[in-house]
Amino acid sequence: MTPRSSSAPHSGRALFVYAVAYVAFLYSPVVLLPLFSFNDSVFITFPLTGFTTRWYREMAADRAMHAALWNTLKVGSVAALGSTILGLLAAKALSKGRVPGRSVVLAFANLPLFVPEIVLGIALLLLVTTVGVPLSLVSVTIGHLLICLPFALAVLMARFEGFDASLEEASRDLGENGWMTFWRVTFPLVLPGVVASLLLTFIVSFDDFMIAFFLSGTEATLPVYIWGELRFPARLPRVLALGSAILVGSAVVIVLAEWLRRAGAQPARAEA
Repeated sequence: MTPRSSSAPHSGRALFVYAVAYVAFLYSPVVLLPLFSFNDSVFITFPLTGFTTRWYREMAADRAMHAALWNTLKVGSVAALGSTILGLLAAKALSKGRVPGRSVVLAFANLPLFVPEIVLGIALLLLVTTVGVPLSLVSVTIGHLLICLPFALAVLMARFEGFDASLEEASRDLGENGWMTFWRVTFPLVLPGVVASLLLTFIVSFDDFMIAFFLSGTEATLPVYIWGELRFPARLPRVLALGSAILVGSAVVIVLAEWLRRAGAQPARAEA
């Protein structure tokens, strides 16, 4: 018994060291991005030549960036709303209803997560040009709906799995129809998952480059705009400043989405 108990603390410390090393390896390049965005030099050099906020001021005054940001916000909002609505309906049907071939439906719904985005982008490009949809923000939104739906479905199904079906049964026993039961009972209880899905899918759409690159046409989204700016070395510091701003904003939204998801899951576990 003694050798086993003495080896447990060592294995715990080794696992902790491994976790710290893994996180450091994964996020060290990301931490360097905001660091170099304050460098007073066009070139990436270390140690830093000085501290400046000039690149952030130039980024804020760039009208082309404003247009790309507005395009991204429009596409992300529509994609997040559309994928969340579709995911909500699908999650309710798959988690509570008896859907024939449920596992097959789930596999097809999650397929965009496993198909390389470059393959998906080329396939969508061929599809929209074949059916006559012009390359624009509309085609980008269609592509983003496809890649955002698996994320919305995963978040909402997790919320429905902890849902107490007896509450809906009690509502129907008291005379409410299915539609009013959904709005008065089901929707308020799954609302934290809906909000988390909206935030998460918006970030997925906001950060996507490959689908937007193939489908955007002349209306560039922000990732496509950044790709175009990288062709000019003198504009690299502004790209670093923009990337730092996006990094901070994305981190805040993802943390908020996860907090809302966990906050919604706790009452469900308590009810169970």
